[in-house]
Amino acid sequence: MEEPALLDELGLVTGLRVLDLGCGDAAIGRTLLAAGCRSYLGIDGSTEMTRAATATLAGTPGRVERMDIERFSAPPRTFDLIISRLALHYVDDLDAVLAACRHCLSPGGRLLITVVHPVITSHEARQSTEQARTDWVVDDYFHPGTRQRDWLGNTVTWHHRTIEDYVTALTRAQFAITALRECPPRPDRFNGDMAALARRQRVPLFLLLAGSRA
Repeated sequence: MEEPALLDELGLVTGLRVLDLGCGDAAIGRTLLAAGCRSYLGIDGSTEMTRAATATLAGTPGRVERMDIERFSAPPRTFDLIISRLALHYVDDLDAVLAACRHCLSPGGRLLITVVHPVITSHEARQSTEQARTDWVVDDYFHPGTRQRDWLGNTVTWHHRTIEDYVTALTRAQFAITALRECPPRPDRFNGDMAALARRQRVPLFLLLAGSRA
């Protein structure tokens, strides 16, 4: 659900210098390099993920560095496009990260982020993620802050923010908002599984925001 919306917003990447914050296995990096981007740098704080990303990028000019997102900085005009997929809800000081992004973008450069939707980060009524969710509770929505979650067998810390919080943070960092999408499910992605499609149409799972450096 997140990927098709992301690819729509990316558009042509030919000749662009790309930074990926929280790159995971860097699968998108290989895709962008194949599409003609000039360079790709993936940043991730996980040793396991940087190893996976290095393997993914083998045989390409793409690079990966192990570093926490909050610590990254680069000189002005270093990048033309910055992406961050499902990573910034793990970040406490979002303002500092967005300021660093704006600083190292070229004039007119773009920032494209996706996060777990605030409807999901606000509250978790289940005891475990092992069971398929059949109902959703939205609570404490206007109380930003940390949330402990059982996520794929591990306890993680998410930082809940409202949609307004994300938009305000981007504008405070002097980005001009160019897109806000909630990544609705697309039938062609579900291989005819209408039950799964109907379930995913009940609530948004992801939020996508894009902005340009004014």
